Amino acid sequence: MDHQWKTVGCSEITLSQLMLPSHSNFSGKIHGGYLLSLMDQIAFACGSKFSGSYCVTASVDRVDFLNPIEVGELVTLKASVNYVGNSSMMVGIRVDAQNIQTGEVKHCNSSYFTMIAKNSSGASIQVPRLRLTSREEVMRYLKAAERIGARQQRIASEPFDGDLTKALAAMASAHADVDLALLQDAAISG
Repeated sequence: MDHQWKTVGCSEITLSQLMLPSHSNFSGKIHGGYLLSLMDQIAFACGSKFSGSYCVTASVDRVDFLNPIEVGELVTLKASVNYVGNSSMMVGIRVDAQNIQTGEVKHCNSSYFTMIAKNSSGASIQVPRLRLTSREEVMRYLKAAERIGARQQRIASEPFDGDLTKALAAMASAHADVDLALLQDAAISG
């Protein structure tokens, strides 16, 4: 089967938005949930641009909020496809915030969203193959493959096979200060 090939550049998207008071939390910083919403939007746009189809979010890798974003700062999100599977794409996202008055730019977040390409009836479809054209793109691809391998390993090694009794006993043996009977009561009543 002959597959279409596209470069990383075919997926690149940039989104900039001024942070308003309505985006802030109780401490006056930009709400993390609002930022996650923007990240999901750019991941969708990036995956859809690359695949030429509607995409859905399958998973979000670790999200660390490195620096707070202030009201009045210009937030810029940059996204590109770093890795492709059959119907999936791992989209790398970088979030920076710029103080408009001083020009200072700070890195606020990096994350990875796995997007799945869908057809009009909702079935997963094949995405184009990824043509890597630089050392940086190869490194991003390899790091994405490493993250996928680690995720699959975690899923394959689910502890205790869903057996609550085994999980509680292991927790009690690892932490001598834990009362196993109390844990069992909490698990049963919860």
